[in-house]
Amino acid sequence: MITRLLAWILLLLPLPVQAGQVQLLMFEETGCYWCAKWDAELSSIYPKTPEGRTAPLVRLDLHDPVPSALTLKTRPVYTPTFIVINDGQEIGRIEGYPGQDFFWGLLGRILQPLPEFQIAKEAS
Repeated sequence: MITRLLAWILLLLPLPVQAGQVQLLMFEETGCYWCAKWDAELSSIYPKTPEGRTAPLVRLDLHDPVPSALTLKTRPVYTPTFIVINDGQEIGRIEGYPGQDFFWGLLGRILQPLPEFQIAKEAS
């Protein structure tokens, strides 16, 4: 019973920001309607997609300090803000949640040049 509970807790914890890796940072805050909408529409399927396999999701609170391992073009202001990082460097961002169709298209444009994304797409 305890082991199952710990396993569930670990699944719910955000991935740490890691250098040398492509990640999708989601800056959010409590009470954000559009963050909740993204969660309801995409959070369960995101890890199963080529985008999710290429850039695992890391959730960060908008009001917390930005981890020192990151180099962002500007500090996020709106929630949600999605920032794709590669080796700790911002390579693209989506401010707000424009709905499923636009989100996938915008994220795909950011990830398109990455070899990791091409490999993930071919594996699908």
